[in-house]
Amino acid sequence: MMRLRAALTDLLRSPDGPRDRQLLRGARVCVIDQTETLAYVQAEANGYCGWLRSKALCPDHPVTHRVAVRATHLYTAPDLKSADHATLSLGASIQITRSKGHFAQTDDGFWIPQQHISQTAAPHPVAVAESLLGTPYLWGGNSHAGLDCSALVQLALHACDIPCPGDSDLQERALGPALPEGTPPKRGDLIFWRGHVAWVSAPDTILHANAHTMSVAYEPLADAIARIAPESQVTSHLRPV
Repeated sequence: MMRLRAALTDLLRSPDGPRDRQLLRGARVCVIDQTETLAYVQAEANGYCGWLRSKALCPDHPVTHRVAVRATHLYTAPDLKSADHATLSLGASIQITRSKGHFAQTDDGFWIPQQHISQTAAPHPVAVAESLLGTPYLWGGNSHAGLDCSALVQLALHACDIPCPGDSDLQERALGPALPEGTPPKRGDLIFWRGHVAWVSAPDTILHANAHTMSVAYEPLADAIARIAPESQVTSHLRPV
């Protein structure tokens, strides 16, 4: 078992293949195979397997906090004017060793604003998802720099300590059961189409990472149903929280 030390890295389908998913700092993985430069791993949080850069990994260690805002910086000193070393995304997990003023020090010696990290679960996943409004759409993305529909759901639920798979079809099976047809949507529900998922942010509005706007955006639910209808009807309506 090892952890991701890099702020963000692609999990590849093959050593020189496409990205299947991304992993954030602190993600725990089982290393199954390794070359001089690459490691084949399975991510503990969602079971994803793939190749990543070996230098992105570090020995397994405890984590104490996670990033609770859309994004934050690691600094070289406990000073907002010091050089920034890396940018961490919502959901990244870290080990804090001490604090100084408004900063906390990580186990590798960098500093992070204390107001950007937390040891407790977020209260509601839709509020977490809303903090990512405007994030660019990126297939297989899992960070503030880009994400897809299933990542928006997974990041929001993980922030609330609710287990969640990484793909929309697995989410549809794991987060059910489906509500009876005609059940009025309410905030916190999930609407599924074939290959797509969206949060219900209000009874008539969804929030989703989508290729239509190429971003995380609000959309009237009725408009989304009509727009997607040529490709897929709604397949289920779930209430995970």
